[in-house]
Amino acid sequence: MNNSLLDAALTAADRGWHVFPLRPGTKRPALHGEKACTRTGQCASGHRKWEQRATTDPDRIRAAWSRTPFNVGIATGPSGLIVIDLDVPKDHSNADAPYGAATFAALCERAGHTVPSTYDTRTASGGRHLYFNAPSGVRLGNTAGTVADAVDTRAWGGYVVAAGSILHEGSYTVVSDVAAAVLPDWLGDLLLPAVSRPAAPLRLPAVNGNRAALAALEAECHLVATAPDGLRNTILNRCAFKVGRFVAWGDLPRHVAEEAFQAAGESRGLTAAECRATIRSALDSSIRKAHPRDAA
Repeated sequence: MNNSLLDAALTAADRGWHVFPLRPGTKRPALHGEKACTRTGQCASGHRKWEQRATTDPDRIRAAWSRTPFNVGIATGPSGLIVIDLDVPKDHSNADAPYGAATFAALCERAGHTVPSTYDTRTASGGRHLYFNAPSGVRLGNTAGTVADAVDTRAWGGYVVAAGSILHEGSYTVVSDVAAAVLPDWLGDLLLPAVSRPAAPLRLPAVNGNRAALAALEAECHLVATAPDGLRNTILNRCAFKVGRFVAWGDLPRHVAEEAFQAAGESRGLTAAECRATIRSALDSSIRKAHPRDAA
């Protein structure tokens, strides 16, 4: 028996978090799949998946972890958790690859908030997991890149690997051992399912403006609308910043740029709130830093 892994499972359960075994040295559930289910024991009335079998019962936990050094999975939905997963690039040679911690910090800054203080763990790959108590009355699911690039969330239908678990590349460790905070309202708003809107060709409003400014706006919006999944918010920020100088020079009304980028960002799958925050920040920065036209 690996007492440290048993202790990790019991510690998580003591916090009220529902745990289940992961295969030793991996992040994969150790429970049988539906095809292999014998419909006996806990599955007598039908196959029960890991989310349904996760438990806080210390006797069941001791019985399971006394046999095998399982890693520890936490079923986020039954545990009442929303976990913000801040990824690190798998390809460290790509300088443009986003870091979840950096994009999340930038998101918080644009929204006018500091990074929330809560229970926090470091993953085996160097990423971070920020644990929050889910808001009452709302059932949220998992997301991938909805909050920001390289920022995923785990809720109903998802799980995270608990601190104390060990993989080949390293272990999961506690960074901040405090009680999980309630998910801030502004973050919860970003996680609500976005209203689906069909992609359509970009149509810029008819305005009096410099022809070069309108051409630049159209080109940059096209880049946003075709951005790869992992770089959507980064490219929106970069493109809006480029167009900001035309706003500063008076060639393009700001609301025209904002509306065009908002449509392009939402058509690519970013939330309305994330688009607004990114566009506002990028244009503010670009206008503030813009050189006079004759010096550009």
